[in-house]
Amino acid sequence: MITLALSKGRIFEETVPLLRAAGIEVLDDPERSRKLILATNQPEVRVVIVRATDVPTYVQYGGADVGVTGLDTLIEHGADWGGGAGLYQPLDLGIAKCRVSVAVRADFDYASAVRQGSRLRVATKYVNIAREFFAAKGVHVDLIKLYGSMELAPLTGLADAIVDLVSTGNTLKANQLVEVERIMDISSRLVVNQAALKLKQQAIRGVIDAFAAATKGTSA
Repeated sequence: MITLALSKGRIFEETVPLLRAAGIEVLDDPERSRKLILATNQPEVRVVIVRATDVPTYVQYGGADVGVTGLDTLIEHGADWGGGAGLYQPLDLGIAKCRVSVAVRADFDYASAVRQGSRLRVATKYVNIAREFFAAKGVHVDLIKLYGSMELAPLTGLADAIVDLVSTGNTLKANQLVEVERIMDISSRLVVNQAALKLKQQAIRGVIDAFAAATKGTSA
């Protein structure tokens, strides 16, 4: 049995066509079903639905053999768990593309605020990415960890800036925020448990090869 960890939402939706191209059909819709373990048309493959931030943990510690997760999540996981030992990353699937950016209120003078040696209050879920980015600029930051509604932080005075995922930028505009710096581009990666790769080598290599072929097909 090969267990694939996925999260609901955009990553699941954009992984489904890759699974289908690999001959794997998920038999339940996670948005409609309360099941957390979903069968597929392949008796030897099942899907487990977990929180996006938990996908690397499930794969690293053997709760799943393979998973699909964003590069942002992998970076944060690696920083928190000592480099993400036990995780093999064979493929950039090129799905769920977005970017990690800095955003501020439209009337905030960001250029002055990030002068060398200055101090900035930054709200973010991505504390490790934010810390490294501002450290490289020589800017001291007080990081405030939030898990949602990031746009509220500058509007209420909780923070000067936010570091968050941006896709279209429409949410920022709707809340009178502007994107001032692009930190990195993000896409989703296939991750594999290294022990499972040894124990179930043929089956997992088959999954990796199928994803690789499907990814080439969608990008062609």
